[in-house]
Amino acid sequence: MVELFDKHGGFRRLHSFTLATIIQTETLRFCRRFLTHEAHEAKAKFYDPKGRQYDQMTQAARRGRQNIIEGSERSSTSKDTEMKLTDAARAGLSELRGDYEIVILDRGQLPWSVHAPEAKAVNAVALDPAPFEDDTVHESAKHTLAQRQKYARWLDADDAVVVANTMLLIIGRALNMLKSQIEAQGQAFEETGGFSERLPAKRLETRETDQPPAPECPLCGKPMRRRKSAKGPFWGCGAYPDCKGTRPTGQD
Repeated sequence: MVELFDKHGGFRRLHSFTLATIIQTETLRFCRRFLTHEAHEAKAKFYDPKGRQYDQMTQAARRGRQNIIEGSERSSTSKDTEMKLTDAARAGLSELRGDYEIVILDRGQLPWSVHAPEAKAVNAVALDPAPFEDDTVHESAKHTLAQRQKYARWLDADDAVVVANTMLLIIGRALNMLKSQIEAQGQAFEETGGFSERLPAKRLETRETDQPPAPECPLCGKPMRRRKSAKGPFWGCGAYPDCKGTRPTGQD
């Protein structure tokens, strides 16, 4: 039987979604702490007087998370749309990564080397699998906060550069996960197609199911198929052209 619709949703179990949620919430927090007028009054070095950097960073973070959600929900009817939205999530997070790099460079410092002890420690953080079965919104939020706590020593730092470097590494990890998701989505599309590709097969299956049982060929005994000719419908042997047996459609 042809399955017309793929399973959809399930995004809350993805590590990429957990990280995207952490990224969005921590970007909001970062901007409030380090890019606001109050931060400037506290003699912070990075100042965003018109709020444009604040808005662009928070919107890029939001696009990363929301496109994962929408892509997962659209997966039942369009693999193409699912892949495009997953790629859009990557684009939003890539844009955000560039903003964090500028925050670090603006303060006259460099992003952490991947060989630096702090970078190795952040990258070594292991995420727990999502354990929930029901009450998904509540349990998903609880799970995300528990995973965020694993990064707390860096995300709660008073130094914006430490926080920005940590965000760079978390974003990079999420981007790698989304890349793997897109590759898996593409492979699934190649193997089974999407809604549009399966629809003709489903229609044919439905028509064949609605038809009366096929009679046996009078010549070879194999099941026959309903066919059409200029004179009208008839039963033709399913082994045609090896067997040319026929029956009138009213004869079983």
